[in-house]
Amino acid sequence: MRTSRSLAVALVLVLTAVGAMAAKAPVSEDTEACIGCHEEVTPGIVADWRRSRHAHTTPGEALDRPKLERRVSAASVPEALRTVVVGCAECHTRNPDAHPDTFDHNGFRVHIVVTPADCATCHPEEREQYGRNLMANAHDNLMGNPLYGALVAAAAGPTTYNGQGLVVSPPDERTLGDACLACHGTRVTVEGMETRDTAMGEMEFPRLRGWPNQGVGRINPDGTKGACTSCHTRHRFSIEEAREPDACEQCHKGPDVPAYKVYEASKHNAVYQSSRGSWDLEAVPWVVGRDFTAPTCATCHASLIVSPGGEVLAARTHEMADRLKHRLFGLPYATAHPRSGDTTVIRNKGGLSLPSELSGEPVAEFLIDGAEQARREARMRSVCSGCHSGQWIRGHFERLENTVRTTNALTLEATKILLRAWESGLARGPGQGGNPFDEAIEKMWVEQWLFYANSTRFASAMAGADYGVFANGRWYLQKNLAVMKDWLGFLSRPPTGR
Repeated sequence: MRTSRSLAVALVLVLTAVGAMAAKAPVSEDTEACIGCHEEVTPGIVADWRRSRHAHTTPGEALDRPKLERRVSAASVPEALRTVVVGCAECHTRNPDAHPDTFDHNGFRVHIVVTPADCATCHPEEREQYGRNLMANAHDNLMGNPLYGALVAAAAGPTTYNGQGLVVSPPDERTLGDACLACHGTRVTVEGMETRDTAMGEMEFPRLRGWPNQGVGRINPDGTKGACTSCHTRHRFSIEEAREPDACEQCHKGPDVPAYKVYEASKHNAVYQSSRGSWDLEAVPWVVGRDFTAPTCATCHASLIVSPGGEVLAARTHEMADRLKHRLFGLPYATAHPRSGDTTVIRNKGGLSLPSELSGEPVAEFLIDGAEQARREARMRSVCSGCHSGQWIRGHFERLENTVRTTNALTLEATKILLRAWESGLARGPGQGGNPFDEAIEKMWVEQWLFYANSTRFASAMAGADYGVFANGRWYLQKNLAVMKDWLGFLSRPPTGR
């Protein structure tokens, strides 16, 4: 009897092992060759990949899913990709001729920087949507705008005292990569080849300038803009991670873009913290009330949201402003969103690359019109409707409109004080050939809109009201205005002799 039982157990184990082998996702020979070395050389990368959906699903299987359950947007993929999982070779050897960083590596033509053009093989809609983003243009919108270039210098550049005043110089490339461009994205270029001593002996690799970087507007060696890994960290490329608020925290925590801090102060976060263990952050579509019960950043800005009855409340989008009526941050005044993600084309009457005049009047020809604003707000309201009544939603958006109006008004008052300082020769603005951000009263003006107005608007938009009062909010808008007024008076006093 014992022998029979032992044989039965052994047979079950064998059949289980055979079944597991049969069920193993098919890996291409090229990717197997990569893994053979990299499992020893970079084991963390391989371990992450093994935990990824890419490692367990072929593009053919992904395409066969019902439409709402698909995580790919391509109508078809190259035949060679249909029946193997997405591994090292499928990404790092794709489109080799388009990549200046392609090099010969153990018999393969490999490139280091996988770009949106590579991901577009399976995700063309996501790539196209992302390309219309302010995010995708974040490098050029910052560095290609002379006004904001001066702000970057005032924030990160070396400053020296010449005996009479402070002289601000542009920051060096490494400082930029470790400061503003960490999030906005660097320009990555190939600076030739170099020999390195590796565990496999001496090897030649491209030497990349502007690397490492995973900024949202990174300019890649193949000329594409953006980095999917900003939100979907390599090499898991997880939708679950991208739906976590922590994914956005990397670039949205400082006083200039305090979205994460505001979220922490919201009721939404209270629900998330107490309930997330029971949520399904991997589900596609994402069903409100079943898979989650309060929004994260992705819920409002990107994800495909469906009701328990199957009604699509919001289509998936990688154009992050697709549900946003206003552009709330990064500018002196909140305005309608720009028509184009490339904001370097914008010019106000004063010749500045700003979507408003210094008086607050919007430069309408560069901004979305009222009809498009209404469509975008309707999309966001539809997301809210998964949990809230119409009256609740209406009240929320009325408060936001009021906050936009009042914060713009307080920025205007600060601007009046700054203009008085420039006109009186008490500070040197653009009209006098000066950097408009390097003197004390100018820095106060920047903080008025970049820190305090931004924080107040975020707090209103994201239902994190407490952050918008005394934590870089309304109190500081009022206090800063008073300090600017007193500072103007201080500058205006004639010098006194002894």
